[in-house]
Amino acid sequence: MLNHHTVQAELLSGFEFLMPETQAMQLDDFANPGMVSVEEGRVLFATTGSNGKACADCHGEQGSKLNPKRIAKYPVYSESLKAVVTLQGQINICWDDKLENPPAIYDSRTSIALETMVRHLARGEVVNVDISGPMQKHYEAGRELYNMRFGQLDMACVQCHDQFRGKYLRAQKLNQGHSNGFPEYRLGSGHITSFQRRIAECFVSFRAEPFEFGSEELINLEVYVHARGNGLKIETPAVRY
Repeated sequence: MLNHHTVQAELLSGFEFLMPETQAMQLDDFANPGMVSVEEGRVLFATTGSNGKACADCHGEQGSKLNPKRIAKYPVYSESLKAVVTLQGQINICWDDKLENPPAIYDSRTSIALETMVRHLARGEVVNVDISGPMQKHYEAGRELYNMRFGQLDMACVQCHDQFRGKYLRAQKLNQGHSNGFPEYRLGSGHITSFQRRIAECFVSFRAEPFEFGSEELINLEVYVHARGNGLKIETPAVRY
């Protein structure tokens, strides 16, 4: 295990590590390819479920009744479930229980589109994950995983995003690994990508077996990485390499 008391530099969004033309793409809603997923989410948000209800019935047309500051707090601890709930997790709960649809699959196209649309409503809000109380143990567990080496390459998240941030891996400058842009559009894959999907992609790069989507391990990592970026503004959908 690596030393997880690595000094954190000034918080910098991955946006700061992009080329100017890519920054311009992200800032222009007509050019940002991630906006396709936002639009797809808006359609789903207004679509009636199996019981004839839609997300918009509770949360207003295009989510007008949703609180952006509340969105910026996810993941949160649910007292009723006695568990951590990510934003996508909460969307899936509503999709299943409130609309009585067939169970949503974590990281499915439907779930990612709705998550992108909802988190986009909080664009510009400051990430503000509360790690007090029962969240603390999940934060610590996520930090352990962030600092743990995995796979045949014996790599850890902390190596790329703390120890070697700002250096180049092939032609790509390593950023600080923050999550304020997720779900984000990856130019390399040509897909909108959730946080947990990106972690899985990194594990494949490590030549390690990824955790299952929605697993306790990935939820703990999501708690830690989101909280690690507290103070950064939400950029969803960000554009990254």
